[in-house]
Amino acid sequence: MDNKSSFRTMKGYQMIDKSKISASMEDYLEMIYRMLKTQPLVRVNDLARKLNVRPSSASKMAAQLNDLGLISFERYGYIKPTEKGAAYGNYLLYRHDVLMEFLCYINNSEDELEQVEKIEHFIDEKTVYNISRVLKLLKETAK
Repeated sequence: MDNKSSFRTMKGYQMIDKSKISASMEDYLEMIYRMLKTQPLVRVNDLARKLNVRPSSASKMAAQLNDLGLISFERYGYIKPTEKGAAYGNYLLYRHDVLMEFLCYINNSEDELEQVEKIEHFIDEKTVYNISRVLKLLKETAK
């Protein structure tokens, strides 16, 4: 193995990652965006229920997402994504859907939620788009 190797532990990769948003923050933002697709408003209690967390945890995370400029949130109020948050939330939902469709396709299953939730934070945008392209090709050749 040469000295130019970039192997690290998971923690090591996380430490060099320049993004300020954690996997948990992504989960919350994705769920907010998912909920807004079917309902006009999101409240902390509804978000907490959907993610199986305590309302106090959802409130703390909403405050952090608010500080990052991804949502607009006032304590005991509604949660609304900012323009930046909506764009990111849309991508997160797209990423989730692509991975779900791909894993269900290759595993010949109907639901791969747990596996998707575990891996979605560890692949980059280019990989997501390439998985989508490969999935399309696989489906076309299977016809």
